[in-house]
Amino acid sequence: MIPADIEWRISTEQVPYAESLAAMEARAVAVAAGDARELVWLLEHPPVYTGGTSADAAELIDPRFPVVQTGRGGRYTYHGPGQRVGYLVLDLNRRGRDIRCFIHELENWLIAALGAFGIAARAESGRVGIWTGHGPDEAKIGAIGVRVKRWVTLHGFAINLDPDLSHFGGIVPCGLADYPVTSAAALGKTIVPATFDAALERHFPAFLAALSAHEKRLEQHGISV
Repeated sequence: MIPADIEWRISTEQVPYAESLAAMEARAVAVAAGDARELVWLLEHPPVYTGGTSADAAELIDPRFPVVQTGRGGRYTYHGPGQRVGYLVLDLNRRGRDIRCFIHELENWLIAALGAFGIAARAESGRVGIWTGHGPDEAKIGAIGVRVKRWVTLHGFAINLDPDLSHFGGIVPCGLADYPVTSAAALGKTIVPATFDAALERHFPAFLAALSAHEKRLEQHGISV
């Protein structure tokens, strides 16, 4: 069940990237000021390449779609139809003020949601994102990029359900040239957005509980949060 102080928003129509970015940033300001509820926003974008704070121009190989520079962490990534994007505007002042913990538990949340469909996903040390397969079959199925401002999170994740994987060819995805991207469809799993959203919602309370547990551990050790 989603707590009443968090808005769970689902957009059924594609949302232009610039529009969602402006809305997310305004919401983060309002959350930090205590004037709005926290937000989880699930949506899909028209094709776009976005660059994070570590983006390298050499990794923008073929800008066949609009390119937008953002304030999130990471390098270049692609968003487009067939991909489930989740934006998280959550107040870490209430959840431990630990960015590493937040990203770790975000990974666990996405892994659990994919696992509901029989996809054995995992995190890899030193490589941000969500991964599947091993050896020659190893590939990235999800990207994570987060920004934190006044301890309120922005941006979030993108999971490849059934995008056109050739669209990733215009960039070096997340700067990892040695690893391909994959999707649920490429792995033989048909997952529509509404079904994946439901899996995310089911596992969301465990994600929040893990953040709360971490905050309590910090308090027990005398660390102010």
